[in-house]
Amino acid sequence: MTEENIMSAIKSHIGTAYSSWTIGVTDRPDERKQEHGNPKYWHQWDASTEAVARRIEKYFLDKDCKGAGGGRGEANWVYIF
Repeated sequence: MTEENIMSAIKSHIGTAYSSWTIGVTDRPDERKQEHGNPKYWHQWDASTEAVARRIEKYFLDKDCKGAGGGRGEANWVYIF
């Protein structure tokens, strides 16, 4: 998916309730989901590169989504819950 497609998909899930959602980036989405307690409303996207994933994450963190802006390794996956 392109950066724009991922942004659009996230916006369709979040709407305007930014502060109700958590966003993050990771290189291990399945393990990260488990670490977060297997949230019911988990969504993830392969952003292809860490740079794209971090731009998407920053955009939504700046909109008041929860998250730490962390991630490790080749954090090319974006997730929300």
